[in-house]
Amino acid sequence: MSDLRIENLQQTPVKQIEGIKQKNSGEFGSILKGAIGTVNSLEKKSDGSIVELLKGNGDIHETMIGLQKLDISMRLLLTMRNKAIEAYNEITHMQF
Repeated sequence: MSDLRIENLQQTPVKQIEGIKQKNSGEFGSILKGAIGTVNSLEKKSDGSIVELLKGNGDIHETMIGLQKLDISMRLLLTMRNKAIEAYNEITHMQF
């Protein structure tokens, strides 16, 4: 095992491709607003699906799939919120 050595390790230069412009990803606030809007629309859709199911008109499988989508989206949104709060707290504890 001692015979294994890595020699001449160099970073390969990254070539810039011409004609491709970097897409502006937008501000964090607008991304967060979009995520909140998506979760809100999923919640409204799920609520409507539950009401239709209780009336006897809905499909239980579609309702459960909608509820799972809402659950996953809500967990992601809460994780984003918690990470943003952690970052804010770290910034406020920094000493300059």
